[in-house]
Amino acid sequence: MKQNTPIPHEIVDEVLSKSGIKSVGKASIREVKRLINEIEAASGEKFVRMEMGIPGLPPCKLGVDAQIEALKNGCASIYPDIEGIPELKSEMARFVKNFIDLDVNPECCIPTVGSMMGGMAGFMTFARTRKERDTTLFIDPGFPVQKQQHRVLGLKYETFDVYDFRGEKLRDKLESYLKKGNIHSVIYSNPNNPSWICLTEQELQIIGELATKYDICVFEDLAYFGMDLRKNISKPGVPPYQASVGKYTENYALLISGSKAFSYAGERIGMLVLSNHLYHKEFDDLVPFFGTKQLGRAIIYGAVYAISSGTAHSAQYALAAILKGCNDGTYNYIDDIKEYAEKAAIMKRLFTDNGFYIVYDKDIDQPVSDGFYFTIAYPGMTSDELLTEFMYYGISAISLGITGSERTDGIRSCVSLVPRSMFPVLEKRLQIFKNNH
Repeated sequence: MKQNTPIPHEIVDEVLSKSGIKSVGKASIREVKRLINEIEAASGEKFVRMEMGIPGLPPCKLGVDAQIEALKNGCASIYPDIEGIPELKSEMARFVKNFIDLDVNPECCIPTVGSMMGGMAGFMTFARTRKERDTTLFIDPGFPVQKQQHRVLGLKYETFDVYDFRGEKLRDKLESYLKKGNIHSVIYSNPNNPSWICLTEQELQIIGELATKYDICVFEDLAYFGMDLRKNISKPGVPPYQASVGKYTENYALLISGSKAFSYAGERIGMLVLSNHLYHKEFDDLVPFFGTKQLGRAIIYGAVYAISSGTAHSAQYALAAILKGCNDGTYNYIDDIKEYAEKAAIMKRLFTDNGFYIVYDKDIDQPVSDGFYFTIAYPGMTSDELLTEFMYYGISAISLGITGSERTDGIRSCVSLVPRSMFPVLEKRLQIFKNNH
């Protein structure tokens, strides 16, 4: 006899059967989203939705006002400069100096259609810098779509899970890949999607030193800029700063998103920032593809031009205003995004009080911070089993398996779309889950 669950078994069974998805744990984020939509429609029950990493806060008003003004002034009828409008490039360079303490020239700051597009432009360019270097190395777990970008571009990649290689152990593991001579770039996110771990200064120094030794690029995905709230990275020009490999090597490219820290996801605006050194570096093998040896020009006038011919005009004015507010100290973006950390602390407690445990729980010797994501598991269950079971309890998440994690027990939970009003519902459903297991 099947146990009583918040969502009737027959409804979930029918939706799962019709979906054609053989394993919920291997389903993509969008496939999981579609499943939940169908179960909600059939059952009339609202899920506690933790599968999508979508911002759940109002957009920054500075950006909205500036974008409206730009549209009123007619920018929608004019192609933006493919390199980006000058005022945005200037504020990007100021922002990198004020909040990461890195010196970059405005020409090295490229507006992109979200940081995902910045990554794609970077990958397709760096993969052609040297014929013998055709592979990207992912320090996982990581953002699944970046691997999808490699697949659709026909680019090679390798990957390893950093879970067992924290601290000094990272050096030998990373070098075992780099010494083969086929790696052109390394990529990781910091804070990390999905685990919310943060690489330490020691680890960033190791990565930077090896990047210089082997002359590779480090893509630092800062989609969750400043959201490790164990440090208050909100005052321009004042420590602490966002941790960055840029302190330890000239071979870096930063992916900075407007979506999470500034809640401006809908306008698809982000930043690709190259070091001054990389921007001007020349590679003969770029010429057949991009018509130039210079890396910066190849990315802008080759990759970015081919992908999107630039970035939406009005959104650039929005981001310029937001960054100016941060740089001038008149807007503190941390005041807005603290909500994610506060919600995460409560939600993690609801899970652990009901028998769950945190999978990626420490940054070497420190507990991970509370933030946009956290990882959970239940004793004796695989991630696929847990995600499937959650369907019957009106709870959704994604498997760590699709992020490159080797932890077969873990799932990723995102706090952003769970309103505080749903916390009592989540608690009750977790209590029922615990009683049934």
